[in-house]
Amino acid sequence: MSDATVLVVEDEENILEALRYSLEREGHTVYTAVDGEEGLNLARRIDPDLVILDVMLPKMDGFEICRILRGETDVPIIMLTARGEEIDRIVGLELGADDYVTKPFSTREFMVRVRNMLRRARLSDNVESSSAGEENLVAGNLEVDLTSHVVRLDGVAVDMKPREFDLLALLVKNSGRAYSRDQILQQLWGHDYYGDTRTVDVHVHWLREKIEPQPSKPQRLVTIRGVGYRFDR
Repeated sequence: MSDATVLVVEDEENILEALRYSLEREGHTVYTAVDGEEGLNLARRIDPDLVILDVMLPKMDGFEICRILRGETDVPIIMLTARGEEIDRIVGLELGADDYVTKPFSTREFMVRVRNMLRRARLSDNVESSSAGEENLVAGNLEVDLTSHVVRLDGVAVDMKPREFDLLALLVKNSGRAYSRDQILQQLWGHDYYGDTRTVDVHVHWLREKIEPQPSKPQRLVTIRGVGYRFDR
């Protein structure tokens, strides 16, 4: 997906300029901000196709911006951080980030992530458009509406992030089939995804909190030890 609008929120000038140069060279329109408040305001104004967001920012940190944006939009978000601790990656994912990159990083590898992220966003839009007319997926009191992209539990709509919906739809549509984490990543994140398989665990955890009567003792989204996950009707 070329010619996308990308917002980079980063206060380190050398990284900001390197990303701007690489993105513009691929034909993207690039907007930049050097603090959190400016970045959030700009994101709301330009409605970007992708947000690249540093964690440590003046005025408002990247975690807070990610949390706010995820409540307002489905825009793909890649988070950048100088920290390498696993807890930071998990926090970013739990707030709704789509990918997480630790500094220092290879610009070439990073641009592969950007291309994959934009391509997946485009494919997701196409799949959503082409799903019109498909029957809804129903499992007891759970309904996955493929046309309107809505999940209902006992007839009440359940708030779902886009990737949560895609994961639930995949598993419900293939009820009884066990999927490994790698298979889920390939299906939903793409074959070239560089991230951690823990991403899948985080999304399954979110789904259990929303659709399981007892999330700690799941009856629908079950773990298959040594394999991955399966949906049981």
